Amino acid sequence: MAEEKTLDDLFLDTLKDIYYAEKQIVKNLPKMAKAATAPELKAGFEQHAEETQGHIDRLEQVFELIGKPARGKTCDAILGILEEGKSIMEDFKGTVALDAGLVSSAQAVEHYEIARYGTLKTWAIQMGLTDAAALLDATLKEEVATDKKLSQVATSVANRKAA
Repeated sequence: MAEEKTLDDLFLDTLKDIYYAEKQIVKNLPKMAKAATAPELKAGFEQHAEETQGHIDRLEQVFELIGKPARGKTCDAILGILEEGKSIMEDFKGTVALDAGLVSSAQAVEHYEIARYGTLKTWAIQMGLTDAAALLDATLKEEVATDKKLSQVATSVANRKAA
């Protein structure tokens, strides 16, 4: 019979997943910034790289709060999303559609993060981890704000240029 798993186990597993994902994202944002042609998109990626380091720091605090080492677990989902972004950078390099493709890729990353942080925050509340929930909520709010900024860049600059 399989070992009984609890919400604690699921929380830790998902925490490791998003920790790994954030580490991969922070490595990829400078590449996206370099590829972007619109100054506001380039600046947005650079700013989000700094913000992402803060997300990693918060996750490390959550690991500390639950008494576990900060370790990642390979996240195939984020690797796939980032691979799609690399393909867009290669396939659309030098075209008017590049920035629109970069925004699309970045929003796929943001939506994945929003889903993970929302779930983790809800579980932390359920488990009575109010300090962890507050840290996760702070990151969730930043991810939602980044998604809104990306939508703004898409509609005001990138999509128009691509059309």
